[in-house]
Amino acid sequence: MADLALARKVLQTEAAAILALVPRIDGKFERAVEMLQTCGGRVIVTGMGKSGIICRKIAATLASTGTAAFFLHPAEAIHGDLGVVQRDDVVIALSYSGETGEILRLLETIKRLGARLIAITGGSTSSLAQAADVALDSSVTEEACPLNLVPTASTTAALAIGDALAMTLLVAKGFRQEDFASLHPGGKLGKRLMHVEHLMHAGEQCPIVGAETRLRDVIYEMSRKGLGMTCVVDTQERLIGIITDGDLRRHMERAAEIANMTAAELMTRSPITIGPNTLAVEALSILEQRKITSIVVVAGEPQRVAGVVHIHDLWRTELF
Repeated sequence: MADLALARKVLQTEAAAILALVPRIDGKFERAVEMLQTCGGRVIVTGMGKSGIICRKIAATLASTGTAAFFLHPAEAIHGDLGVVQRDDVVIALSYSGETGEILRLLETIKRLGARLIAITGGSTSSLAQAADVALDSSVTEEACPLNLVPTASTTAALAIGDALAMTLLVAKGFRQEDFASLHPGGKLGKRLMHVEHLMHAGEQCPIVGAETRLRDVIYEMSRKGLGMTCVVDTQERLIGIITDGDLRRHMERAAEIANMTAAELMTRSPITIGPNTLAVEALSILEQRKITSIVVVAGEPQRVAGVVHIHDLWRTELF
């Protein structure tokens, strides 16, 4: 039988460790963010054992939010890989004790090169903290391990500090949704943030008829393009309306002479439109709220049809 009380205590201990960090967000943290923001090289994150695993996650978070960052294994660094560290780099070193041998052996080279050093450590008076340009306190009162041995609360605290640095840096650098999307073209989050210009039916794939186009040719254009609608433009190619399958059905029920009607007589005027830089997730929201299946993308001044986005295009993009 699982000890649920122990499991709950683990979560409570780790949560308390994170909350204890809040009062430590002070001038030292601010200086660390400033160092990262003004870094002219790369951010190199290093740590041994469990701390090394946390380092990999911190480096990945920084890289995914626009900061050139990577993990350097300290044991491999002292056997040849230390050459990747350059003068303009910032090194983030994690060691709870602040006395990890492999980390301490890197300090001489880091200092000699002139790279700056941020320490995340539970040892505020440790060798690592003393050598660092900025030392961030990640100490915890106890580990979540019942034996108070396995790094649990301490690694959670270090990870939380890394996330706090990355998110504060993200805002300081003005990192935007569009920037995130460009760095995540293959992921679900990135697809949600794609611009509709990359998803829309444009050029020959976009259904367009003129205002004087007769019903027969309207139906042909709608059938040929397969979107269940067509844009209607005037003689200057400006969007003046749209015709959907629903519009045709409604007119067929009411007009005996529908065969002789023009696109201008059949269309819905002032259709909903979006710009080419609209995010895919925003376009999907509009389609679902309006209960429509297609939306016209317009660009330029006067606004002309750039393309059409169909709801199926967004579903295929795996926005969910």
